[in-house]
Amino acid sequence: MALDIDFVRKQFPAFAEPSLNGQAFFENAGGSYTCQPVIDRLTRFYLQRKVQPYAPYEASRLGGAEMDEARARMAAILGVETEELSFGPSTTQNTYVLAQAFRQWMQPGEAIIVTNQDHEANSGPWRRLAEAGIEVREWQIDPETGHLNPEDLEDLLDETVRLVCFPHCSNVVGEINPVTEITAIAHAAGAFVCVDGVSYAPHGFPNVGELGPDIYLFSAYKTYGPHQGLMVIRRPLGELLPNQGHYFNAGVLYKRFTPAGPDHAQVAACAGMADYVDQLAAHHGVAETDAAARGAAVHDLMRAHEVALLQPLLDAVSARNSVRLLGPDRAEGRAPTVALALNRPAEPVAADLAQYGIMAGGGDFYAVRPLGAMGVDPAQGVLRLSFTHYTSKDEIAQLIEALDRVL
Repeated sequence: MALDIDFVRKQFPAFAEPSLNGQAFFENAGGSYTCQPVIDRLTRFYLQRKVQPYAPYEASRLGGAEMDEARARMAAILGVETEELSFGPSTTQNTYVLAQAFRQWMQPGEAIIVTNQDHEANSGPWRRLAEAGIEVREWQIDPETGHLNPEDLEDLLDETVRLVCFPHCSNVVGEINPVTEITAIAHAAGAFVCVDGVSYAPHGFPNVGELGPDIYLFSAYKTYGPHQGLMVIRRPLGELLPNQGHYFNAGVLYKRFTPAGPDHAQVAACAGMADYVDQLAAHHGVAETDAAARGAAVHDLMRAHEVALLQPLLDAVSARNSVRLLGPDRAEGRAPTVALALNRPAEPVAADLAQYGIMAGGGDFYAVRPLGAMGVDPAQGVLRLSFTHYTSKDEIAQLIEALDRVL
């Protein structure tokens, strides 16, 4: 069954917003439009539940129940226990908290592995552990293709490595990394695994339980929701690491790595992302009663639509001698996040595209390390064209026509 794009777009108020009429949104990797169920839940919380949650009076009880609902339903879609999912203000901040826990748990001389394919959020916090005498080893990408080779990881692993950090896919390379394969390699060497899913989750929520990593992070504001970071920490690791929250919350797994109080309204609104998945599943005749199975079916609908739209764009930019496409030129193996090196500053080109109704960005996108590793001047940056399942064929055509005018 094909994704019903008309139904999808009706779930996003932005497509009916007069001020956005005629503009095609291609900076989704920086943050997606918000779906109606999230907006409805956020509005209701601020109107009816804006009190301290979990008290016995009704408004407070309902507020707490909605926060619990968000955790339970999103954890179910992700294929993990409810207590294994935490909410925090951002993925970057969640990663810093985790890095502090590993700093306290690890001993000088032990090692972690990071990549130079990552957004800085899953690289910088871990690299700072070197200040505590922890060895930081870099799993390097191919400088031409940006590819991460799992065989290269095996050469970096030994009995001193405690953690391997890598992205599900890079926010500039776009190639989808084989998470299960890499996780198995790391686990076989006795290391834990942390996966940055920020650039993958917008294209369908993954079943983290099946993929196998010990940590999986992504950002709700890029998955049609509010500005929250979602963090899965599997129980064996979560109970092993030192508590980073208030001492009296140490016995609650989802509170161990959230030192600040939660944003009640935004956590509650994250249940709207689960509402949206269920709406898509019901509309497309997905009869699965298991939340993870429904999520997987919706994931596949989204990916199939994106792949069909992505290949014409890849073909159009690959044929140009004046640009360098970063990452694979086949849609099946990558996310619809297309970064182009132009041999000139990218931000003015993004401004030129805006004159043709294309909303896109130019810059380094906090991916200074991978750009530098591939010989791209971060000061010039790349033109990034990113979309999701709610993008239409007409918008892809509009983008390609605009690129013909400005490149």
